[in-house]
Amino acid sequence: MTSTKPPTTPKSGASHAAPAAALHTGTSDPRTLFLGNLRQSGIYVALVVIVALFAVLTDGVSLSPGNITNIVLQYSYILVLAIGMVIVIIGGHIDLSVGSVVALTGAVSAVLVIREGLPWWVGILAALAVGVAVGAWHGLWVAYAGIPAFIVTLAGMLLFRGLTLRVLDNVSLSPFPAEYQRLAAGFLNGLLGGEGFDAFTLFIGAFAVTGYAVSVFRTRVARVRYEQPVESFPLFVARVALVGAVVMYFAWQLAHARGLPIVLIVLAVLVLVYGLLTRRTVFGRQVYAIGGNLPAAMLSGVRVKAVNFWVFVNMGFLSAVAGVIYSSRSNGAQPAAGNMFELDAIAAAFIGGAAVTGGVGTVVGAMVGGLIMAVMSNGMQLMGVDQSVQSVVKGLVLLVAVAFDVYHKRRAAGGR
Repeated sequence: MTSTKPPTTPKSGASHAAPAAALHTGTSDPRTLFLGNLRQSGIYVALVVIVALFAVLTDGVSLSPGNITNIVLQYSYILVLAIGMVIVIIGGHIDLSVGSVVALTGAVSAVLVIREGLPWWVGILAALAVGVAVGAWHGLWVAYAGIPAFIVTLAGMLLFRGLTLRVLDNVSLSPFPAEYQRLAAGFLNGLLGGEGFDAFTLFIGAFAVTGYAVSVFRTRVARVRYEQPVESFPLFVARVALVGAVVMYFAWQLAHARGLPIVLIVLAVLVLVYGLLTRRTVFGRQVYAIGGNLPAAMLSGVRVKAVNFWVFVNMGFLSAVAGVIYSSRSNGAQPAAGNMFELDAIAAAFIGGAAVTGGVGTVVGAMVGGLIMAVMSNGMQLMGVDQSVQSVVKGLVLLVAVAFDVYHKRRAAGGR
C-alpha cells in the first residue's frame, strides 16, 4: 500500500511559534537565495547596476535632487500604464491600444475644460468614464466574442487614434487651468515645516519603510509557518535595511528639491491597491490561474469571460488615469499624444519579470522594469546620446529580458 504525504499545513501551536521561529530560521547562502528566485532577483540587481552606472557616467547628476524629481514627473504615466499592462499580460493577453486611449482621454478632457469652459474635475471624470467605456469595448470583443486581444487592441489603436483626431479637429488644445496642471506638476511642500528641506516628504518616506518592514516580516512569518524556505534573519534584516536606506535616500533627495510630487502619491496608491488586488484577492488569483493554465482554470469553475472582461475594463481605466496625468504634465492635448506608450508599458512589464505566455508577473516587478527603462532613458539624455542609439539600447534590453524569461523556463523544466 502506497502512502501519500499530506499537504503541508501549520502544525498545532505553529501560529504562535512562527513569529519566534522567524527570528532563527533560514539559509545564509546568497547563491541559493539568488538562484531560488532568479527572475525577480535579476531585475533588482539590474536596476542597481544601471543606477550606479549612470551615476558614474554623469558624474552624479543622475542622482541629484532635481533629476530624481524629473524622473518621477516624466515617467509617471508610463508606470501607471505598466500596472494595467502587467495584469493584462498575466492573464495571457496584450493591449496595443493604450497609447491611443491616453490621447483620446486627454483630448476629451481638454475639449470639456479648455474649449467648453467646464470645471477641471469634470474633465477628469469624463476622461475616466471614456477610459472605462473603451476597456468595456475591448473586453466584450475579447471575452465574449472570442477574438484575440492582439487583434482587438490593434484595431482599437487605429480606431481611438482616429477618434482623437476627430475630437480635437486635428489641432492641439491648451492651456489647462492651474488646478488641472497641479495633478502632474504640483508638489506637497511645507506641511510639516523643515529648514532647507521638506519634513513631510521625509515623514512619508519613513512611513513607507515602516510599512515595508512590517509587510515583509509578516510574509516571512507566514512562510516559516508553512515550512517554506526563507533567508537567515541577519540577511533578512540586511535586506530591509538596504531597502530602507534606498527609500530614505530617495525621500531625502526629493525633500531637498521641491518636496513630494502629487503624482508620486497617486502612483504609490495605485501600486499599493493593485499589489493587494493581484496577491490577496480572488480576482487576482483567477487572473493568474487563467494566464497560467486556462483549461485548468475553466475546470476549476473560474468565470473566465467575466475575469477577462474586467481585466480590460481595468486597463481602460488606468489608461485614462495615464491620459489625465500626461495631459496635465503637457498642459494640453495633442493629436499625436501617447504615441508608442504601449510599447514602453509592455517593455516595463516584460523587463519586470512578466512571462510572454502569461501567468507570471507582479505589479512591483513592472514598476522596477519601468524604472529601469526610465533611468536608462534619462541617463542617456543627460549624456547627450542620440535618439536613434537610445532606441537601439531599449530594444536590446527588452530582447535580453524576454530571452532571460525563456531561458529561466527551460532551466526550471530541466530542458536545454
